[in-house]
This record gives sequence, C-alpha cells and structure tokens, in this order.
Amino acid sequence: MNDDKHVITRRDFVRGTVGATLGATAMGGSLAVLAAPGPTSQVVLVREQWVLDEQHVVNPGILRIMLRNVLTKVTGKLDPKWAWRSLGVKTDDVIGLVATNHLNKTHPELIELVRDSLMESGVPKSNIRDAQGGPEKARVCTVLIALPALKAHWLTGIGTVLKNYITLSGNPSSYHDADNANLGEIWNMPHVKGKTKLVLVDALRPLCDKGPQPDPRYLWDYKGLIAGRDPVAVEAVCLKVILQKRQALRGEPWPLSPPPLCVEMADKKYGLGTSRMEQIQLDHIGWTADELV
Repeated sequence: MNDDKHVITRRDFVRGTVGATLGATAMGGSLAVLAAPGPTSQVVLVREQWVLDEQHVVNPGILRIMLRNVLTKVTGKLDPKWAWRSLGVKTDDVIGLVATNHLNKTHPELIELVRDSLMESGVPKSNIRDAQGGPEKARVCTVLIALPALKAHWLTGIGTVLKNYITLSGNPSSYHDADNANLGEIWNMPHVKGKTKLVLVDALRPLCDKGPQPDPRYLWDYKGLIAGRDPVAVEAVCLKVILQKRQALRGEPWPLSPPPLCVEMADKKYGLGTSRMEQIQLDHIGWTADELV
C-alpha cells in the first residue's frame, strides 16, 4: 500500500471519528459509546526456525533464548529474575509446573528450562514441583505455571490451555464432549483460582487432529512458544493456529469435533479473560513463515 494513501486513509478515518464524536456530544451522546475497544490482553508468539532439527530434536540453547524473549516481552523486564518477580513469583513460593503428560506431551527440555530459570531467579529447587495429576497437587502450591502443549483433543475439541487443568478438578470425565464448555470453572476453584502467573504453551511440534493416539500426519514443526497472562486469550490464539493448520491441510474449513465451546465460555461465563481476537494484542518475535495467525 502507498504510504501517502495510507496516511490519508487514517487521517480521513480520524476526521470522520472526530466529526461523529462531536456530533454525538452536541446531541447529548456519550463519548464512551463511540470509543472503539482496544486490545485488552497481550499474547506473545516467539518462533525460531532452528529450534528443532530435521529429526524434531530440540536445540536447548535456542529454546533458552526463546524462553527469555517470552519473559521479556510479557513483562518488559530484560532480566529473567525481575521478569518472574513482576509476574508475582516470589522466592518463598511453592511453584507448581502444570505440563501436558499425555497425547502430545510438553517437551521435557522446556519444563527443565523453566525450572532452571526459576531457580536462577532465587526459587529453591525444593519449592518447584510437578503439579499435574490431581487437586491435592495444586492445593499445596502458591503459584502455578501452565505449560501445556498445543493440540486438538478428541474429548474437548482443543486440548491446550483450559484442558490442561482438567485433572486438578478431581473429576476429569465431567468436562468431556459438550461439557468442555465448563472447563473454565476449574480455573475458578479455590485451590486454583488466582495462582496461575504465566501460561506458556509448547507449540514446538503441535498436533492439529485429536487422537486418542497422536497421528504423525497431523504433527508439524511450528517451532514456537505462545504465552501470556490471560489464559483465554492464549487459548484463542492457539485455537486459531490449530484451525488454520487444519484448513491448510484440507483446503477448506475443517471444524473440530466436539466444538471447543470452552474458549468462548471461559470468557463469557467464567470471566477468565478475552476470547475475541480483535481484543488481543499479538506480539510476534522471530521466524514468521507459515505463522497461521
């Protein structure tokens, strides 16, 4: 697009907006009604082309840089120590790492790098534990770090952020099929609510179809991390990546089954964050080929 034309278009838009606003004000209208909503949540997408080799093996050095970039972009702090502090992680917290342990598992290299980063920030190793598997594990933690892997799921449509806490409910089967709409309530349970300081999605090698066993045809090297403080916004971005990849494979829309009702309901019913892409500020870092979002 020609830069001058772009400036004119933006100027005309501003003039039109100002004119409409002044007109509304003159007639007693509210300025707030006319104000266009801006982004309310930030999601960071970091990708590096060489983080996986041709055999899908992780390069820990590159992944470490990606993690540092995530922490810096989410918090604005260059030093990981102060990044964790700004996220609300203290050295005396008991920190639960909630990773995906089935279907498309979180890469162990990412889990270890997060553990190392927390320890380097002053958190004792004894205070960092695996919190996946049941409500009692989350109950003893003062902080949770969600570390899901990006995937579709045959029981919930999408099996990434919101479903990652399903075992913390104590009754996982009650959230299957159409009842995936209620996954957000787990995040509001007393032993979970308010504890999640960062959602960090392993999108190195996602799975875009649902299982129950991972089908190699639907695994691909996306080579990314997707992160933020708002679990619904992160899930919305993850869902878009999955759906775009499915459409690319079929050449037409290929909906998930069951429909991932949980994303919108986590926003509208459970108030966990925003599910609307137009209200999400998506910050891109690194490799952009086949980004899908």
